Amino acid sequence: MNLERVSAIVLRQFYLVRGSSSRIVPLFAWVAVDIILWGFITKYLRSVTRDNVNLSASILTAVLLWDFFMRIMQGVTMTFFEDVWARNFLNYFSTALSVSEYLGGLVLSSFIMSLFGLSAMLFLATTFFGNSFFALGFLLVPYLIILILFGFSLGIIACAMVLRLGPASEWFVWPIPALIVPFAGVYYPVSVLPPWMQYISRALPPSYVFENLRLILMNQAASWTMLSIGMGLALFYILLAGWIFTRTFRYALRTGLIARYIAESVT
Repeated sequence: MNLERVSAIVLRQFYLVRGSSSRIVPLFAWVAVDIILWGFITKYLRSVTRDNVNLSASILTAVLLWDFFMRIMQGVTMTFFEDVWARNFLNYFSTALSVSEYLGGLVLSSFIMSLFGLSAMLFLATTFFGNSFFALGFLLVPYLIILILFGFSLGIIACAMVLRLGPASEWFVWPIPALIVPFAGVYYPVSVLPPWMQYISRALPPSYVFENLRLILMNQAASWTMLSIGMGLALFYILLAGWIFTRTFRYALRTGLIARYIAESVT
């Protein structure tokens, strides 16, 4: 993998963002709305709950982590969509750029852009609502790694779907986080779900992060078994996503689909 080619993908995204305020504002606006909204909800919950479980801290921390996960996933897909919308995707592969280098550029761009959103969320949550994100200590590292890897995975799979079905299928991408969140146990324990939903939850890496988070906030010991399973699943999904995108790209080349991006059709 040539790092100069990977950095070229990141550089193009930097120029796009720098030259357009409409791309800069969403980096902070939506995360700010989420943190402020949930911050006041958790502030209210703090005033009415009297048990030993820090419910407000649990919810606000979960919101912060889940928003970060969504920014990671959407960062990958948006970088890809910029190339699709500008009819620039084919131009990349008229050069020596490989599929792995292109995917590397997508995930690196997504990671850098998501850090800006994470910084804004941390500032608001800490300054206005007194939620110390770093109180999680070393556990913050595996939590973020699992969410980052799974976010990359879903973003790459979503890109493969659009590559296979066409640009209009991007409308299938936006609901993905909303479809996952009921199973991931972000705001409630997985145990409250019916059995068939719990089976799906066990296949999702974020569920192990948020279940572990609740243990910590209930002053219980962290479950390294949970984190190991979540990390293993996240690594599996990132490898699966790379394989799916590569297979889809080769299919698009072989059949000519790569040159037929028609916005009005998904087939």
